[in-house]
Amino acid sequence: MNDSAAHQPEFAAERHSEGTMKSKQSGITLIGFLFVLAIAAFFGYMAMKLVPSYIEFLGVSKAMSQVASSGVEGKTLDDLRRDLLFKMDVQYVDDATIKPKDITLKRSGNGAELNVSYDKRVAFLYNIDFLLHFEKSVMLQGNVGG
Repeated sequence: MNDSAAHQPEFAAERHSEGTMKSKQSGITLIGFLFVLAIAAFFGYMAMKLVPSYIEFLGVSKAMSQVASSGVEGKTLDDLRRDLLFKMDVQYVDDATIKPKDITLKRSGNGAELNVSYDKRVAFLYNIDFLLHFEKSVMLQGNVGG
């Protein structure tokens, strides 16, 4: 019996320490969690608004590469614009995004470079917009006509 009596205070001490264990725990509070959640939601919303524009630019880049590799022997700037706009339509690039004036041709030496430069405005919150500038150039294979 003496042994069981010796163990009782020990168990009582363990119970007592379990009650004070709460002060040793660490973690995030509910308000802190809501704050982190609000920041994550803000950046998630920003990504949701901006990612489609960058995916669209990838479609523009792919269409430009297709035009450059298909050969441009004897084609005019208008022919190149028409081909590029058709290929961008296949890539699901919005018609309102790139105007024909945004597509230029730079001749240098015995080569030519197709350049697309455009701005896109993306509405964000109330009167806050993002203005994105995209520019891509590809070297053309072959001689470009008039």
